[in-house]
Amino acid sequence: MKKDILFHPVQGVQVAVVRSINEEKAAEWNVVVINRNDQPITNIFVTSKGYGNTESGLNAGQKTSTLRHFFKEIEPEKHVIVEPIMPDVFHLNNEFWISYFLGNQIYDKKFIFVPDSIVEDNVIEIAPLGLEGVLHE
Repeated sequence: MKKDILFHPVQGVQVAVVRSINEEKAAEWNVVVINRNDQPITNIFVTSKGYGNTESGLNAGQKTSTLRHFFKEIEPEKHVIVEPIMPDVFHLNNEFWISYFLGNQIYDKKFIFVPDSIVEDNVIEIAPLGLEGVLHE
């Protein structure tokens, strides 16, 4: 049972929505998981979904499909592309729930990009990976 598992605070793992420019000079956005630890993380399980605010408003009741992804390993100071993300959902809460092992300890954390946080003003360089995007820690 999950209640019987000891979960330590997540450190050294980040999620980012990164931008790249394709051959047609159009922006493409992808969600990535970054391992900043000095050892690999393994058995990474990512669940993603988008949803509108529960309060009454324009986005109330909007939600996306729930997607699930599995990655065997992410090496130290490397990243993996989880999925593409369309700007059409940037106005929603975009949630990425990540579980993984570091050594024999399991870690678990939800990363939520709040509505309209994925905007040009929040794009930064993500060094040393050579990426640019919106970083969630």
